[in-house]
Formats: sequence, C-alpha cells, structure tokens
Amino acid sequence: MQHAVGAPLPPPQGPGQGPDGWPHQAPPPGPPTVPGAHQGQRPAPGWTGAGPAQGPPHPPHHAPGAHPGPVPRQAPIPPPGPPAGPPPPDSTGHIRLPPGGPVPVPPAPPADSGTGAATLAVLLIGPAGAGKTTVARHWAQRRRVSTAHISLDDVREWVCSGFADPQAGWNDHSEAQYRLARRTCGFAARNFLANGISCILDDAVFPDRPVVGLGGWKRHVGPGLLPVVLLPGLEIVLERNAARSGNRRLADEEVAGIHGRMAGWYGSGLPIIDNSTYDVETTARVLDEVLARALTSPPNW
Repeated sequence: MQHAVGAPLPPPQGPGQGPDGWPHQAPPPGPPTVPGAHQGQRPAPGWTGAGPAQGPPHPPHHAPGAHPGPVPRQAPIPPPGPPAGPPPPDSTGHIRLPPGGPVPVPPAPPADSGTGAATLAVLLIGPAGAGKTTVARHWAQRRRVSTAHISLDDVREWVCSGFADPQAGWNDHSEAQYRLARRTCGFAARNFLANGISCILDDAVFPDRPVVGLGGWKRHVGPGLLPVVLLPGLEIVLERNAARSGNRRLADEEVAGIHGRMAGWYGSGLPIIDNSTYDVETTARVLDEVLARALTSPPNW
C-alpha cells in the first residue's frame, strides 16, 4: 500500500522490537536490499553491503512514471505526557504542611522555667518608640525553641509602589493597607504555629478600637494569642522616636497623642511592662516571665 509523503507509516507487522521503538520482524533471507533500489533490481557492481559502492557515485534517477522508492521511515513522535495537575493543598514541594488554624491556649510550662519550650503566639503592644520591634526580635532570638518575629511595620512596607504612608494623612487607603498587613501577619503566624514555630507580633494597638485592634488580632490568630503591653514613660518614648529615621519617625505631637491613647490599657486586665529603666536584655527577660504567668493564668480579653 502506498502512503502519502510525510504521513506517518504504520509499523511493519511481526515479532520483535526495533531500536526506534517500532515492532518489526527479521529481514527475509537473501541479498541485502540497496537503499533506493526497486524490487527486482540487483545491487550495483562492487557493492558489498559493508561500505559504499566502488566507482564514482551516480545521482539517482528514475524512469518516467517509475516508483520513486520507499519513503524513509520517520522516528515516531512520543505521545505527550499527562497534563500536570495542581499541586496538593498545604504543601511546598514534597513536604506536606499541616493547615493553619486558630491557635489554642498552650499548656503552662514548669514553674521557674519561663516560657520554656512552649509553642505560643505573642502580641506585643505599644506606642511608637516603646521598643516593641527591638524587644520582640531579641526575645525571639534568645529562646531555646524556634520562634519567628513578625513585625507589622515590616509587612506593611512590603508595599513599594502605592505605599500609603499615614504621615501623609490618614485616609481610607492607608487604613485598608493596615488592615491587609494585619491579616497577612495573622496568616503567617497561624502557618508558623501549625508547624511548631512560636511567633511574636508587634503592633501599636489602641484600646479604644477593639474591632480593628485587639479583636482583629484575636480573629486573625486565635484565642491562644497572648497580648502584652510595652508602655514606657512619655519622655522615653519621645527620646527613642527622635532617634528613628525615615517614615518610622513621627512628629512629637503625634507620639504624645498615641502614648496618651495607650494609657487606656491600664485597667484592661492585660499585663503591662514599663520598660523606662530597662535595657533590651532586661525587658526581654521580664517579657518571658510575664508570658510564663500568662500561660498559667491567661488574661481575660
């Protein structure tokens, strides 16, 4: 049967498998077939089958109307593989991660051991200049177990183009970016905690805005979140804020207003640390002691 030039040929019938993947049968006995020769033709004189024919080469020619010869067989095109499906949920590569869920209250550690090896979630609250970020990072680095520090300001500043700086005026756009940053921090904390890594978050949460403040953090992370307020004196806060640079340095009037609103945490039942006379090391140690007591008797918030 003759096939159109360029069309794939059906594989020859017979047992065996060729080197190109097509099944074939052994060639019939007899003299080898010269490529391009027609049936009934004999090999050219001098041709041995082990090399080129002796004598000058002759260009192939065919008589008018003669069959041009068999079409060279093309290598089969491998069939496409199965389409790649979506990756399994809650996985990175080959490591399956447990889903992040609301954080329960962790069990209390042994007495006089601080927070020990407990996996816990901490929210460090305070005004600008209270030292929240510095203390949170120091406490996380000194723990005996894996602990992550998640700073709201760092996550908020992930927005480069279109960053809504509250110093340029508080509006719906900056409020939306703050809410988005808080929710992102909550997602990150839940995923870390689901994999056995403690978290400490820091944010300037106001007591007079419970829905977007402490209540929002409780929704984002879970009831096991342990809030602690870091509240030094106003003169200390103003001094530390003056040492800041960039968009994290606020006007003195704004710092004083934030500090005054933070005073509403007194009487709230949350643990408060006045670190006016503490260095970073001492403040981190006191924070660990306060958290150990909170694990034994969680604050009602």
